[in-house]
This record gives sequence, C-alpha cells and structure tokens, in this order.
Amino acid sequence: MSSVIKLGGATEADKSDEYLISSLQTDLHFLQTKLKELESQNHILTRQLANCKCKEIKVNHTCGIIDDEGVVEKTKRLQLANNKVNRKKSKETTSDSGAMSNWQFPRRFVALKIMYFGKRFYGFASEAQMDPTVESEIFKALEKTRLVNGEKKDWQYSRCGRTDKGVSSVGQVIGLYLRSNHKERGMGHNDAEKSFPKESCGGEIDYVKLLNRVLPNDIRVMGWSPAPNNFSARFSCLGRVYKYFFWKGNLNTKAMETAGMKFIGEHDFRNFCKMDAASVHNYKRHIRQFKISCCDERIEGEELWMIKIKGTAFLWHQIRCIVAILFLIGQNLESSDVIDDLLNIERTPRKPQYKMAPEVPLVLQSCEFEDLKFICSSDAAQALHAHLEEERRNYKLQAAIFNEALISLSSFESDFSILDQRSRKKKPSHIPLMSRPTEPSYEERRAKLNSGLGG
Repeated sequence: MSSVIKLGGATEADKSDEYLISSLQTDLHFLQTKLKELESQNHILTRQLANCKCKEIKVNHTCGIIDDEGVVEKTKRLQLANNKVNRKKSKETTSDSGAMSNWQFPRRFVALKIMYFGKRFYGFASEAQMDPTVESEIFKALEKTRLVNGEKKDWQYSRCGRTDKGVSSVGQVIGLYLRSNHKERGMGHNDAEKSFPKESCGGEIDYVKLLNRVLPNDIRVMGWSPAPNNFSARFSCLGRVYKYFFWKGNLNTKAMETAGMKFIGEHDFRNFCKMDAASVHNYKRHIRQFKISCCDERIEGEELWMIKIKGTAFLWHQIRCIVAILFLIGQNLESSDVIDDLLNIERTPRKPQYKMAPEVPLVLQSCEFEDLKFICSSDAAQALHAHLEEERRNYKLQAAIFNEALISLSSFESDFSILDQRSRKKKPSHIPLMSRPTEPSYEERRAKLNSGLGG
C-alpha cells in the first residue's frame, strides 16, 4: 500500500478540498440568512392575512409559506386590501360617534316650545358663568339624540327669551336645524340644506317624544313647529307674556291694578330695570296689556293671585322691578303717583334704590309668532301629561311635609307668650322711594365707560 507523505506544504488536492468546503459554507450561510428573511416575511404576511376580511388567499400550512404569486406582488395586494378595511372601520367609528364633519342627513328648520321649572338653574342661556343652565341641558339632549351635529353655529340656533336665574317658563321658544326623516326625491348629501314645506309633518321624527326621554324632569319640550329657514326665535317674536304669582294677604289689589294700568303704552323703563349702559342704549318698551286677577288656588283661605304683563320685548329684570313697586303700592306704602314719577325721565333721571321682587314666582308664559303652529303626537302628549301630573303631585307631597312641620311647631307657640314684646325685632320704617339714594343715571354711566374708568 502506498501512501502520500505531505512534506513542505499542502498538495493541489488539499487546496481543492479547502476551496470546496469554503464555498459550501458560504452557500449554506447565504441560504440560512435567506431562509430567515423568508420566514420573517412569511410571518408578517400571514398575520396581515389573518386580519384581512377581503379575498381569501390559500396558504400551505405544511411549510408555512404562501403558495401564490410572488411575494412582492402579494404584499401590494394585501396592503391595498388592508387600506380598504381600515377606511371602512374608520367610517364606521365616525358614524357611531356621531362626529360627522358635515350634515350627512336631511335636516329641516324647526321651532321648539320649551317648559322648565327654573329654581335650580342659573338662568336659561348657556353663556351664564355658572352651571347648570336650561340651555346647556337642552344642548346635551340634542347631541345625545343625534338630532344635531357639528358646531352650534351650523345649527343657526336662536332663543326667544333669556330668562334669569330661578325664573321658569311654560312657553319658551327656540329655533334651529334638526335631523329629519324626510328626504325628497333625488336628494343627496349635498342637498341637506333643502327646506321642506310646512305641511310635510307626517312621518317626521317625533321630536317631542325623543327629547323628553333624555331631558331632566324639570325641562320638557311641549311641541314643535316647522319654521322658515330665516326664522329667528328672538327677532321673529311678535310679543311675550309674563305672569307673576303671589299670595294676596293684605295687599290692596285694587290700588295695584290702578297703578299697573299706567304701564300700558310705550314708556322709558330705565327706572324699572337693571341698567346695562354698555350694551343697551334704548330703554323704551311697549306694554300692550296689564292684568291682575285671582287664581283658583287657595290654601287655608289665602288666595293666590297673578299679575299678567304682555309686551313686545322687555329689559333686564323689568318685570321683577315693576312687581316690586306694585307690592309697595299694594301695602299702601306708596301711592300710584310714584309710577308717573318713575316713568318721567326728565323728572327722575336716576333710579331710586329698591329691592326687586323674588324670581321664583315669575314665569315666561308664552311667546307669540306669526304662522307657527306647534304640534305634539298623541303618544308624546300622553307621556307629557302623565309626567307633569306626577311632578305636580310630588311638589304637593313636599308641601304636605312643610305643613306637617308647621303643625309640629304649633306645640311651641305657648312659649312665645313669655317673651317680652319689646325685645322682638321691629320692622324697619319705610323710606319713600323718591327720598331714597339713587343709582347713577344712564348718561353718568356712559361717561364713566367712555373715560375708561368703567372697564
């Protein structure tokens, strides 16, 4: 047997073997790297395929590699499919949240008649610095029922009366665009501004029923009416009616009625309001009707009375200031001549200081418009009647509790007899209105504002 002895270095055969081994190792490393890349890419594509709800693509589960077209082409197709799915999901999410950028449904301009018990509210307008307000609760209900969307300016919203803190209403009116069930033939998304004839009320959304389901117990929609697109609840109003309730007691209602009739007609009421010299420059208002009458309600022989005042528009706190002066006349503390003095601006340019009448008994009874006819479905009217009746019963129950407290207090009345009558606090003596300190006149307020001292 012969053998080859390696002396002085490697033979040609050895060099050939080394080259072959090195080449194979390089090829193996390349294939291993390529395999890892393919496995990684296959994992990504398989995950995309699992999330995709479009065209089904066959997968070879044995080797875990997609048996279809080229990888690059497959990736493009999957990306396009996923983009479609994502756009669809985004559209569904936007629709569910109700946050559509524009009106994507037919709408119509309507007027809503609102009632509210104002005791717990800081006025009607949402611009008030305190919450809650009646308007803010209405806005929440409108958004919750998806009758509106977008910014408030897109609704073309308007209100008739801006009642103050504690004041109630059974006839407040607001105007705005609301979603509608009516879609005229050929009407698309771009035609959402199209108006509807007033007669097209059949099959419409039951706005009263829908909103009353989500409003708080002390706010209710009484009815709705189709309105023209240029309708303004404030400037289209022809007249407003306020009522003020009070217990007669010892008041001289005849003297109050005589004095109240002096308000009828157009007068400057700057001495019967809270003056806002920065914003209001005309204090003339027209009173059309004044009435004082007895209501049907009685408690232990005491009569409930009402003052009714109708006018085109009113100043800030005008009704409460008028009632305050009438109460002084009813108590025989002032004569009816004081009305003439206060309405005469040349004689009385500055308002005497006096306390306004309480706000809770004041009610905005109605707002009058031309060609508005409020409607309410039978179902909504039945539910509304049941709700108002239940609220009235609840308040009578509360009155019964206070009455029970008065009965309980009667057992202590005998103890009061031992008190020295002279130690009881005396009522302050009345200072005639025309002898009281006065507020700055309108001209003085304007001069202060113009000088920059009034802020």
